[in-house]
Amino acid sequence: MTTATAPAHKHGFEDYLKPRTLVMLVLGFSSGLPFLLVGNTFGYWLRDEGTSLTAIGFLSWVGIAYSLKFLWAPVIDRTDLPVFGRLGHRRGWILFSQIIVGLSLIAMALAGTAGGLALLGAFALATAFASSTQDIVIDAWRIEAAEDGRELGLLSSAYQFGYRVALLATDALILIVAAGIGWRLSYAVYGLLMAAGVAATLFAAEPARAKAVTDAKLREAPLWSLRGFFDAVVGPFIAFFRAHGWLAFLMLGAISLYRLPDFVMGPMANPFYHDIGLSKEMVGAVRGSIGLVASLAGIAAGGFCALKLGYMRALIIGGIAQALSVAAFASLAYAGPNFPLFAAVMAGDNFGTSFAGVALVAYMSSLTSLGYTATQYALLSSTYAWLGKILKGFSGATVEALGATHGLVHAYGIFFVGAGLIGVPAIILFAALGLWQRRMGPAAVAA
Repeated sequence: MTTATAPAHKHGFEDYLKPRTLVMLVLGFSSGLPFLLVGNTFGYWLRDEGTSLTAIGFLSWVGIAYSLKFLWAPVIDRTDLPVFGRLGHRRGWILFSQIIVGLSLIAMALAGTAGGLALLGAFALATAFASSTQDIVIDAWRIEAAEDGRELGLLSSAYQFGYRVALLATDALILIVAAGIGWRLSYAVYGLLMAAGVAATLFAAEPARAKAVTDAKLREAPLWSLRGFFDAVVGPFIAFFRAHGWLAFLMLGAISLYRLPDFVMGPMANPFYHDIGLSKEMVGAVRGSIGLVASLAGIAAGGFCALKLGYMRALIIGGIAQALSVAAFASLAYAGPNFPLFAAVMAGDNFGTSFAGVALVAYMSSLTSLGYTATQYALLSSTYAWLGKILKGFSGATVEALGATHGLVHAYGIFFVGAGLIGVPAIILFAALGLWQRRMGPAAVAA
């Protein structure tokens, strides 16, 4: 586990203007930029082109790449890239993945739906794999660059802020842009925006203490030796389960269920707006105004609660807020394109998902060990995503099946209520973990 302890002082506003924090902000933006472009926003583009809900749901499976990143994270933890490695172990991998993301997004723009869904989906898959690789290394850089526990919280907040700005740009602003210049040109513009992340990577500093640990491991056992391969691939998982014992299974179970409501409803949100008659301009305007404010409030509230109330209480509160905000979309299915109601639902969704996201990132970051940072965090972040990524592929087929008996719009309503309810098991599991920690006391939890 991360062994750094928090110093007595608190971070002030000036800490948010430090070069490392600003770099983290832009890297968070670079990390978040491709996520929806191969996910929910991709679904909006496809629905605009007349693609069926079933096909949209199945194409959302390109996002499973984010759930498999623990498979190649050990290689990233222990190898330097040719040429790019001159920038440093972490920075070289970040720069390489950013370039591939940008080129893949531009390839999606050039292909379009006219080239066939198979070709467009292949470029989306390439984007997802490169994006997930970028996430692996940026997460490792964030954890390893922090000098202490409090700075880790500061960098995590900066990362989440940058990530949420990127989600706003790819979830709201792009709708307004696409309404004016079309989807294909919009994707080309967003591919070029990856240059911001490239600039931040070139400006960033390589984490010195993590490099010392990695170099020591490589001197002790090169990756391609039997011992080195075992240490790189198996070592991080052994260390994680040794640190947490049987509770590791409960932790991984709770993490894997926590974001299910958001994942499952995600592919159907934009097609839902399209099908009930909300214009892209209206959706983009609400997301970029009320949605932005609600997201920032959720990030601030999630970070505050994690610090003041502890991880478990913050996770429980975030889980409840997330489940309720997803289920609230059902009200639009029965009220229709009501602007005040849509704004309220959007505000609740942005607040709930932002709160839950910060709480989960802070919790997972606290569970990693120096030297295995990339692999262990990739394991945790893959765990939280893999089940949701698989299940969301069936979301379109589920809505269309319900629509056969209830009508399409009412089918959406039933679907959203169900998506909210599947978040309840994670809340119960984290409540059980919190109860165990309180009963065992701080010493037992630390051990």
